[in-house]
Amino acid sequence: MVKKPCPIYLFVIVVALFMVSCARLPPRPEPEPLPPRQPEPQIQIYPTTRTFPDLVALIVQPGDTFSSLASRFLNDPSMNWVIAEFNGITSLYPGQEVIIPLHAFEKGGLSFKYYQTVPVISYHKFSEDKADVLTVKKSAFEEQMRFLKENGYRVITMDAFFDFLDFKRPIPKKSIVITIDDDWYSTYEIAFPILKKYGYPATLFVYTDLIIPGGKTLSWDVLTEMSKSGIDIQCHTKSHRNLDKRNGQESFREYFEAVKKELVESAEIFRKRLNKKVKYLAYPYGDTNHLIIALLTKLGYRGAFTVEKGSNPFFAHPYRINRSMIFGNFNIQDFQNCLAYMSDKDLR
Repeated sequence: MVKKPCPIYLFVIVVALFMVSCARLPPRPEPEPLPPRQPEPQIQIYPTTRTFPDLVALIVQPGDTFSSLASRFLNDPSMNWVIAEFNGITSLYPGQEVIIPLHAFEKGGLSFKYYQTVPVISYHKFSEDKADVLTVKKSAFEEQMRFLKENGYRVITMDAFFDFLDFKRPIPKKSIVITIDDDWYSTYEIAFPILKKYGYPATLFVYTDLIIPGGKTLSWDVLTEMSKSGIDIQCHTKSHRNLDKRNGQESFREYFEAVKKELVESAEIFRKRLNKKVKYLAYPYGDTNHLIIALLTKLGYRGAFTVEKGSNPFFAHPYRINRSMIFGNFNIQDFQNCLAYMSDKDLR
């Protein structure tokens, strides 16, 4: 009978055979070293607004508008046009890069390619259905005001216009001033509601002798109402006499005293009736001379208007401002021809 080997001997034999087999294997290669761990990329967070001494550079955020940005950085939402014109854009979108100038640029409307001019237009009377040289139909006036709105013109106040002339502030490139001469009731009845509809300021030049209770002219009560609603009431003298000519056998002294009375007494009436100091004059018939201009300067008038056709650059004479009359037989192209807002003439 053969004896079975002891289990312990079998275990020793298996271990010995395993060691012998391992000794015959090639050496195990060393593991490749792991590459150095790359640092996590740093996410750059850029500010949405950077402020410099003369400008603000920003990235438009959702909800930003020209008016909201103008209110925030220029303290005046009505200066929205500054941002649009400086950047040459008409709309904003989130992520857009925009620069806001903090100081006036292109003073006097001067640039390398052109200089700005401001058209001043003049009306007299209005009618529902009739037109003549000095009378504009309601439908035509409505069409003209709509044309301004649809073509990007901005109607500015008289004070803003003279601030432009005096280099005090810039104005939109396509600025225009609206004036109306004389104090006919049709201005209140027809023109005034249309001006309010479009939000346009205007200057009404009245001569005080024409204000007759119960007539076809404006009353002081109506003028007061209009004055409170964006219509600037200014002087057209007392009696509408031609300031540039002597009457009959008038001596020079009589002429001087007469024209001085036209300016002084009418201004005093405005002060009493409307509680305002008049600053601007429309010359009756558009005529003036050096004496009248000297009187206006001494009496504190800021400027005066002729009826010479043409637009006005910053170097226009403040007491010889051009105005283009809008006649009742004008079509829309005739009207547009009165609205030149820039000139590329050489200033040298």
